[in-house]
Amino acid sequence: MLSRVREIGYAMYERLLRLEIGGAPDHVAVIMDGNRRYARKQGEDTNEGHREGAQTTEQLLDWCDELGVREVTLYTFSTENFDRPADQREFIFDLVEEKLRTFADADRVHDAGVCIRAIGEREMLPERVVDAIDYAESRTAQYDRLNLNIALAYGGRAELLGAARDVARSVATGDIDPGDVDVDTVEEYLYRGPTRDVDLIVRTGGAERTSNFLPWHANGNEAATFFCTPYWPEFRKIDFLRAIRTYQNRQETWRTTRARRALALVRSLGDREVPQAQAALRRFRDALPNSEREQADEEYELAD
Repeated sequence: MLSRVREIGYAMYERLLRLEIGGAPDHVAVIMDGNRRYARKQGEDTNEGHREGAQTTEQLLDWCDELGVREVTLYTFSTENFDRPADQREFIFDLVEEKLRTFADADRVHDAGVCIRAIGEREMLPERVVDAIDYAESRTAQYDRLNLNIALAYGGRAELLGAARDVARSVATGDIDPGDVDVDTVEEYLYRGPTRDVDLIVRTGGAERTSNFLPWHANGNEAATFFCTPYWPEFRKIDFLRAIRTYQNRQETWRTTRARRALALVRSLGDREVPQAQAALRRFRDALPNSEREQADEEYELAD
C-alpha cells in the first residue's frame, strides 16, 4: 500500500514539473557521480554501482529524446580516474566497451538518430575501448537528431592546454597569423565532439563543483548548474525535470536582466527613435515584471 502511494505521488509530482517546464535546453552535460558510494550503501561490490549507473544512463537518453534535448555530454572517465586501482579501471573499460557496442547496434539509437562521439585523450585508453569507440562512431556518424558525447580520459585543462599548444605550433609554422586567432580558431583545435555551448550541467552525488568538465563549452559561468544529492544510480526522471526547471529559471532571470539593461540604455540615450536600442527593448520587454513592462510601453510605445 505504501509503495502504491509513493508511485501515485511520484507520478503527480512528475506531471506538475512537466507543467512548469516550457522547454528543454539544447545541450545538457552530466557528471555521473556516486556509483561506488551507492554500491557501498547497498552492501554491493563497487563495480555493481557502475553497472547500475549504466542503466540510469540509458534512461537519461530516453528522457532527453522525449523532451527534445539536442546534445548530451557524459563525464564517463576522467584523466584523474587513472589513479584508481587497476581492477576498477578494467571493469569500467569493459563496461564502456560493452555499452558502446550495444548502443551502436541498438534499434532505438538508430530510430532516435543518435550520433555517438568520444572526447578525450584516446591514446590513454586500452585498444579494445578505442576500437569500440571507432565502431560506435562509424555506425552513427550519419545522424544528427541527438548528439551523444562520451567523455573518456577527459580533462578540461588537458583539452585547453592541447588546443593552446596546437595554436602556438600553427602560429610558429606560419599557418596562422597571431592577429587572426579568435574564438573560432581555438574551437578548431578542441576535441571533436560538442557542437554547441553547454546550457545545463547536472552533477549527482552531493558534490557542488564541476570538476574540470567542459570549461570552454560551459562558456565561463553562463551554463546553468544543478547539483543534487542522489547517487547516479538513484537519479530519477523527476530529478532531471527539476534540473531543467533550474535551467529555465536561469534563462528567465537572464532575460529580465537583459530587458532592464535595454530599458536603461534607451533612457540614457534620451531618444526613442534610436533603432538598435528600440529593437533590443522590444526583444526583451516580455521578460519585465508587469509594472515595469507597462511603464516601458507607456514611455516608448512598445506595445503592439
